[in-house]
Amino acid sequence: MIEGMFSLDQAAREKALLPELVALTGHHREHSTEYRRLLDALDHPAGRGYAAVADLPWLPVRMFKHHTLRSIAEDEVFKVLTSSGTTGDVSRIYLDKEAAGTQQRMLSATIRTVTGPRRIPMLLVDTRALFKNRASFSARGAGVLGMMNFGRDHAFALDEQERPDPAAVKEFLARHGDRPFLIFGFTYMVWLYLYELARTESLDLSNGILVHSGGWKRLADQAVDNAEFRRRLATDTGLVRSHNFYGMVEQIGTVYLEGPSGGSLYCPDFADVIVRDPQTWAEAPIGTPGVVEVVSTLPRSYPGHVLLTEDLGVVYGIDDGDWPGKRFAILGRLPRAEARGCSDTFTGAAR
Repeated sequence: MIEGMFSLDQAAREKALLPELVALTGHHREHSTEYRRLLDALDHPAGRGYAAVADLPWLPVRMFKHHTLRSIAEDEVFKVLTSSGTTGDVSRIYLDKEAAGTQQRMLSATIRTVTGPRRIPMLLVDTRALFKNRASFSARGAGVLGMMNFGRDHAFALDEQERPDPAAVKEFLARHGDRPFLIFGFTYMVWLYLYELARTESLDLSNGILVHSGGWKRLADQAVDNAEFRRRLATDTGLVRSHNFYGMVEQIGTVYLEGPSGGSLYCPDFADVIVRDPQTWAEAPIGTPGVVEVVSTLPRSYPGHVLLTEDLGVVYGIDDGDWPGKRFAILGRLPRAEARGCSDTFTGAAR
């Protein structure tokens, strides 16, 4: 049974997305002077036809770190989202009220594919201390706060010094562990804190539904990949429902979820991925790694509907997995020089 936002096979997805993305390209051309200059410099004039989603012009995500790209008037800006960063080199994404509402609704619909329609008790592998200073909210804190909307009766697995809190976890499991409950945390924190605690204390997480993302580099240093992560959680804690996800602030509201079988990410019906050869920028064949491009029909207040990321990925197959569409994986970040090279393609046009 296909549920929620993962219902379109690849042919139907392409047919549905192409006219919407073409219309969005025209919309952003009309409402963003900077985006229009980019398109003109790249020989994508108004009215140009596109035969496939892969033919649409993409922007490197790095553009949002150095340019103001928005398709709404300044007085319509309801919220400005920023990416994580320690040197001021952050993306700024502009939302009006309609865009903010739409993106939250679509994120909810996507996540509820795996959590179900009702809010269930939630264990957060993090600390309440994240929310002490509302004036200086970290990307991590924003991520936790956003995910809290999908649960109720929240408990935190770490104390305010970011140490494991066995009593809090045991109390939560005593109250809610005999029926489905939601777990959210950044991947490396789930592994270092919750998994280790559950293993050493013989805690039963078998009714848990884990949604997690980020931090794989730290686990790679310990020789823990996604398969090992899932295997150890299942063997040592009983937790078998684990869903990694991939997303970014530059395309807020769109997340790519790991299917129930594990190992592959899938696109919600309003989005897709394209993997490009970094030498030719042509679409790479199935099984060949390349640079990940993400497309989504959600971004309307800023031109983020077709973005070239700074991540390496590979499409494993099409319409042959848990859910329809492309079955893919993220392999890691591009080397810094390559990432800068992608952006340099557009720099002259933007000035």
